[in-house]
Amino acid sequence: MASRADIEFTYTSIDRIFRLSLGELADYSGARYDGDFSLTLEQAQARKHEYIAEQIGIGPGHRLLDLGCGWGALLNFARARGAEGVGVALSSAQVASCRRHGLDVHLRDARTVDRETFGPFDAVASLGAFEHFCSPDSYRDGRQEEIYSQLFANAASVLPVGGRFYLQTMVFGAKMIPFEDVGEHAPRDSDAFILFLLGCQFPGSFLPYGLEQIVRCAQPHFRLLESSSGRLDYIETITQWSKRIGAPGMRKNLLKLRLLPRWLRSPEFRYAFTSGVSANRVCFERELLDHFRMVFEKTDAPGTLDDPRG
Repeated sequence: MASRADIEFTYTSIDRIFRLSLGELADYSGARYDGDFSLTLEQAQARKHEYIAEQIGIGPGHRLLDLGCGWGALLNFARARGAEGVGVALSSAQVASCRRHGLDVHLRDARTVDRETFGPFDAVASLGAFEHFCSPDSYRDGRQEEIYSQLFANAASVLPVGGRFYLQTMVFGAKMIPFEDVGEHAPRDSDAFILFLLGCQFPGSFLPYGLEQIVRCAQPHFRLLESSSGRLDYIETITQWSKRIGAPGMRKNLLKLRLLPRWLRSPEFRYAFTSGVSANRVCFERELLDHFRMVFEKTDAPGTLDDPRG
C-alpha cells in the first residue's frame, strides 16, 4: 500500500488549498453526471451520494464504514440522513479536518479494519481509496490480488449476510501500456511520460487491472450486483476541480508560496503539482485509465457468487 508518507505527500500537501477551493467537506472523488454535464459539480456529487445511499442503505439507525474517507463528504451526507458513520484515512490533515467538523474519523490503514476494530456495520463504502491499497513494489512481488482479497475479507467481516459494499475506483484502462515502459525519460507527450507524472502525484500507489480483477478478488465473500464506468464523468469532475483550484485568490496564492521551498527541493513535487499537465485527466481521455462504480453484496459463504438468494 501507499505509505502514510506517500499519502501525506499527495493529500496533506494540498489540504488547505483544496478546502479553500472546493469547500471544507467537499468530495475528492469522481462525481456522477450520468452524461448530463449541465449539472454543477455540487449537483453531480449530491447525485452520487444519493445513489450510494439507495444502493447500500444509508438512513436513520444505519451504521456506515467509510474506508479512506477523505475530507468526509460521504460521512457528512450520512449524518444528515440520520446514519452513524465511522471513517478511516491516512492523511493527518484529512483526519484533522473531519474531526473539526464532528465526524468520527481515525488515522488508520483502511486495509486493517475488520470486525474487531470498530464492531459491525450495516454498509461499507470506499471512494477512491482502493487506488492506494497496492503499491508498485507489492505488484512486482505478485501480492496485488492477495492485498485486495484480504481487504474484501475484512469488509465482509463487518457486514451481515446481504450487507452491501459500494466501491469506486480508478483502474488501468483498455489502452494501458506495459508498466515497464513508464518513465521520466520517455518523450514528453507520450503515454509513458504521462503515466510517470501520474505516479509522481500518487506515489506508492498502483491500480487494479480492470473490473474483472476486482470482482475476482471479491468473489469468495461478495457478489457484484451492479457496475458502471465513470470515465467520462471523471473527466468532467477533474475539469471542474481544475477550474476552482486554479482560480486566483489571495489566500491560495500565499499557501502556494509556502510550498516554494518544497518545490525547489523535490523534483517529484514539481512533477506532481506544477508540470502544467493534468495527468489523470489525460490518462482518462486516452483510455489509459478507466473508472468503475460497483455495488457488492455479501454472500452467505465462500464460493456462492451466483447464489440467487443474494
